[in-house]
Amino acid sequence: MPAIEAVAPEAVSAPRAYGQLAAYNAWANTRLYDAAAALGPELCARPMGAFFGSVIATLNHLVVTDRIWLARLEASDAPQPPLDTILETDLARLRALRVAEDERLSAWVAGLDPARLAAEVRYANSSGAVFSQSRASALDHLFNHQTHHRGQAHALLTQLGGRAAAPSLDLIVMQREPARV
Repeated sequence: MPAIEAVAPEAVSAPRAYGQLAAYNAWANTRLYDAAAALGPELCARPMGAFFGSVIATLNHLVVTDRIWLARLEASDAPQPPLDTILETDLARLRALRVAEDERLSAWVAGLDPARLAAEVRYANSSGAVFSQSRASALDHLFNHQTHHRGQAHALLTQLGGRAAAPSLDLIVMQREPARV
């Protein structure tokens, strides 16, 4: 078993930590989409009574919200779509959108420094209320939001195909992969 090196929390810089979260985000999304593809698009489109209805609708929500949050973080004035927007009903095409968004997020995070993380970002939410917060706290939300809704999709995959249909998405599993240790 490979040894895992302990790192004191203060030794990990915030930009590096967000880089790891972006890598985890892409890794977990890949595993989730692999599991969805194995079950097939018909099952993944089945209404299951979840917050967004189906696996595909939940996965759509995550692409939409990543686009919204990245636009906010970039201080873009581009109009934002509704949170329940369906960008794509085809699972393979939705996956391509997800991969592109994960690459975009990883590239954006790679350009961070402590000053950019501390800077305030001002935006209006989907109801029009205006907020201001640090980029770091907005990124915290973005990654937590991904984990939350991936958990919902994971539960749906488990309902549709049993425990074997839904792979572990734990961060520690990614961290323990031989290429990452």
